[in-house]
Amino acid sequence: MANASLAAPNLCTTATFSTPDLFGANFTSLSANLVTNYTFPIPDGWRYSQPSIFVQDATFCNVTVSYTHPGQNDTLYAETWLPITNYNDRLQSIGGGGWVAGRFILTYAGMIGAIADGYATVTTDAGLGSKTFDQWGISSPGNTNVYALQNLGSVSLKDEAVIAKHFIQDFYGEKPKYSYWNGCSQGGRQGSMIAQRYPDAYDGIIAAAPALHWAEVVLGSMWPGFYMENTKQFPNACQLNGLTALAIEECDQDDGMKDGLIADPDACLRKFNATAHIGKISTYNCTLYDGTQTIDAATADVARALWTGPVSSSGKKLWYGYNIGTDLYSLAATNCTSLGQCSGNAYSVTAGIDETFVAKGGPINITDDNVSHKRFDHVYHSFKQQFDSLIGTTDPDYTGFKESGGKIITYHGLADPTISPNGTLSFYRKISATVPDTPSFYRYFNVPGLGHCWGGKGGQPVALFDQLRAWVENGTAPDSSPVTMTKPDGEKMEQVLCAWPKKAVFGNGCDVNGNVTTACWSCE
Repeated sequence: MANASLAAPNLCTTATFSTPDLFGANFTSLSANLVTNYTFPIPDGWRYSQPSIFVQDATFCNVTVSYTHPGQNDTLYAETWLPITNYNDRLQSIGGGGWVAGRFILTYAGMIGAIADGYATVTTDAGLGSKTFDQWGISSPGNTNVYALQNLGSVSLKDEAVIAKHFIQDFYGEKPKYSYWNGCSQGGRQGSMIAQRYPDAYDGIIAAAPALHWAEVVLGSMWPGFYMENTKQFPNACQLNGLTALAIEECDQDDGMKDGLIADPDACLRKFNATAHIGKISTYNCTLYDGTQTIDAATADVARALWTGPVSSSGKKLWYGYNIGTDLYSLAATNCTSLGQCSGNAYSVTAGIDETFVAKGGPINITDDNVSHKRFDHVYHSFKQQFDSLIGTTDPDYTGFKESGGKIITYHGLADPTISPNGTLSFYRKISATVPDTPSFYRYFNVPGLGHCWGGKGGQPVALFDQLRAWVENGTAPDSSPVTMTKPDGEKMEQVLCAWPKKAVFGNGCDVNGNVTTACWSCE
């Protein structure tokens, strides 16, 4: 491997780079620009499975290309960053988020962090640019832009791997020794799609909180607002948070440690009776609502609906709910007065999906005051029928990835208010039932109290990426991973995450009031 110090800044010119050989694509532009003095303070959690870092005065070569797939009327951009002085012979590609494939702030945060650590890195916009789905989803009235969905779903992922490795070879003289993918949410789905469809593209993949069941992710985002509008029940934040606080209090010590977290949401849901708390006074985060609020029947009913998950107009369960302990108000936000009297927000999520992907720009009859449960069913089923093959990522046969020698790690926060972790675990079980000895190449970690990708009360699994690298390069499979969480009193405490199906159990010999370290925990 050529020494990275030979990649002098004066090599960062367009003349250094040749056009990649990418079957099915025509390149329309290529530019190389030296970036200097790049500073970016990366907040906690923004690198998902790596620690936060303050990057200051970084220098790298930015190679950006545009290309098209002839006949599809698309223009995709891929952006490869190449470190000048500290290249570690490795590629770390960074995934997107939401409906965005990449080239946005979270991706750039991950990329500059990768540069600081010595990795070459790459991102793609999948041809979507900065447009929202309602802007690119329809190619003409009545017609879905299926090529855009196809690019987002899978095609751009193979493209950017080929492009990045080509430019790395142009710049350093050889292709990367190892290649890694790091992403969460949409980025987790992208990583999972890579393992399923392009098993030779990467040696190691972090696919965190993955949006695998895309139609069901859409369904889950529609359900809270729909249910409240449909039943005309609009609890406020104080009421929902107060009920959640009671659930945490009841289930907190199930793992042997009072830490403000629910380690086993399923067991907690079985024993926690929301109805029994109707009439109790909540003071939890009630400063906006005149001090206190009463947990009423509507609060209990909406909470149960979110924990249970969406159901059809005939009462059939459609998908998993969100775990007990999740921030319900982030799911079921309402418009409230200072006294806590609330009404619904606009029914925008379902209407937007309907207008773009079901009605396709045609007329629909949905208002906040007249939401048909049958129309809700139809929006979900129509979306799933039409687009699962393009963006759904649920093929459990990972045989090709296993045989290629690849390793993959997924973590999912048990308090995720965006994607139900129960769907992720169910898919991991399907993989385990399909591919023999799944833990030999794929490990799954639940993270108690963690929100979507980051946030919440749980600890951020910032050691997992380095553990993935050790697994790929040294064969050291991670049975556990250390995290640091903040207890309700503000004190920091060390814990461990355990590879499923094991759970972290607090040791009897440790003092809960003393210095709790990872040694106090075992995976059982």
